[in-house]
Amino acid sequence: MAVGLIIHVSVGAEKRTEFFAEENIRFGSDESCDLQIHTEKLSSKSVWLELGYSDNIYRVINFLEPLNLQLNGKPIRRFVAINDGDTIEVPANDISFSFFSLASKSSLITTNRELHVAPFIESAALESAVSPKRDDAKAFLREFVRELSREIHWTTKFVVLAIVLASLGGVFYLGSSYNNELQRTRELAERQGEVVRRLEEQLAENNEQLGLIDKSNKAIIKTVSLAQNLRVEYGNGVCLIVGVYDLVDKKTGKTLRYPDPQSFQPSPYEPAEQPMEEGINVPAQMALTTEGNGSAVEYDFIGTGFNVGGGYVVTNRHVVQPWEEDDLVKQMMKGANGRARIKRFVVYFPNFPQPFPIKARQLGSREDLAIVSIDADLVSPDIPVLPLETDSDAASVGKTVVTMGYPNGPDRLLAMVDDAESKSINSRFGGSRQGLINYLAQTRKIVPLTTQGAITDLDTRRIVHDAKTAEGGSGAPLFGQSGKVIGVNFGVFTESNAANMAVPVSFAIDLLRKAGWKTAEEMKNEKQNQSQTASANTNTSTQTKAQ
Repeated sequence: MAVGLIIHVSVGAEKRTEFFAEENIRFGSDESCDLQIHTEKLSSKSVWLELGYSDNIYRVINFLEPLNLQLNGKPIRRFVAINDGDTIEVPANDISFSFFSLASKSSLITTNRELHVAPFIESAALESAVSPKRDDAKAFLREFVRELSREIHWTTKFVVLAIVLASLGGVFYLGSSYNNELQRTRELAERQGEVVRRLEEQLAENNEQLGLIDKSNKAIIKTVSLAQNLRVEYGNGVCLIVGVYDLVDKKTGKTLRYPDPQSFQPSPYEPAEQPMEEGINVPAQMALTTEGNGSAVEYDFIGTGFNVGGGYVVTNRHVVQPWEEDDLVKQMMKGANGRARIKRFVVYFPNFPQPFPIKARQLGSREDLAIVSIDADLVSPDIPVLPLETDSDAASVGKTVVTMGYPNGPDRLLAMVDDAESKSINSRFGGSRQGLINYLAQTRKIVPLTTQGAITDLDTRRIVHDAKTAEGGSGAPLFGQSGKVIGVNFGVFTESNAANMAVPVSFAIDLLRKAGWKTAEEMKNEKQNQSQTASANTNTSTQTKAQ
């Protein structure tokens, strides 16, 4: 079979016939096409249709879907065969292509049947020999046909004619049946293709719905297990802040003490109580002094903080300066011209028996925030760094939040052990809060309390939530659904569990920047720059010595 295709092209009123012998034929407006069509309606350069020759027939390999090509009045499909007389149209642009195949067939005919025609062939040859005409071949052929007709009986002629007619009828019947069957097969294939297309669309919709359900399930699972996951990942980075402060005279720096009870002799001529300030009555004889053997004025305090890297810990201002929140202490300082002095200031991290000394670095002027620091060389890499949320949209009403801290201080920690051990610990350290905390740290019982809730209200300076906390939980981190810290707890409204308050973490980030804090990425880049600078200086020094 010879490969070839005759194509009648019609573009509006212009018609043309082309012949192609290539195995791949491309139609379109692009210069790379074998058959190029130039029309103002389709100005963009592109390949419209591509035919390929396989299995002794041309088939559609690819086509440009936006053109809505039609084969014999129906939408075209990939890999459909191109038969003689098929027409492909571009309906919207008055363009059509008609196809006719070119094939070469064998002209050799063989038979096993012997036909003895020698007598009449010889007679025809003799008659043609004596014929006066000069065209011997024609005379021989004419006489040959005449003699052959005489030799064949009329019944044979009738039988041959009947066979020929029957053969033609059979061929017509078979061709018609084949064409009908082919048409039914095409219609069935189109219907099956439509069913497959609909099933594929339904499958795509089902897959999309399953994806949404899976995403929703993951979000639900993440929300349900948010507190547990955060406790495992970041719980060891939440620390218990413990401190002791006393009062000293502003001028001399001497420790202020309560008056010695033995030196006190009440006077019958003086009132028993003398108001020092409106709303607070302090006995006049209890005025603080720097003399005598009275007990020194000392207070211990606790709070919560969390590690943000580089030796920096975030907490509340009122945790670092608790005397500013105690009206009685402020009146005592005012009456004795005294000031507060921190004597002990440390933090305890879970799983670390020894405390870390800390010092105040930066205090918030308006927001209840403070930055304290630990010697960065002492900070263990096992203490996780809590990530800070920088997306302002991470906090919104109704979203889940988790807080971790030390509400009620050592009392809550002691409540977590069994009764027998609790009584034993109380009998040993009941009179010393510092001793109790040291024992809990050494026995690795300092563990933050993790609670989960939701945001109930917020504005630019406050986040209100209902995750349970209490005194001692001030300075605790408030995690959002992203798993990052979105706020710092600073207040508890005891009349309602839904009114625990936190400062948005953006204010803490600003305060950290003022204290010199840098993110892990910034510290990494700084070390790389320092290393490159040191390397460059070394190379310069080496070159100078060589010169």
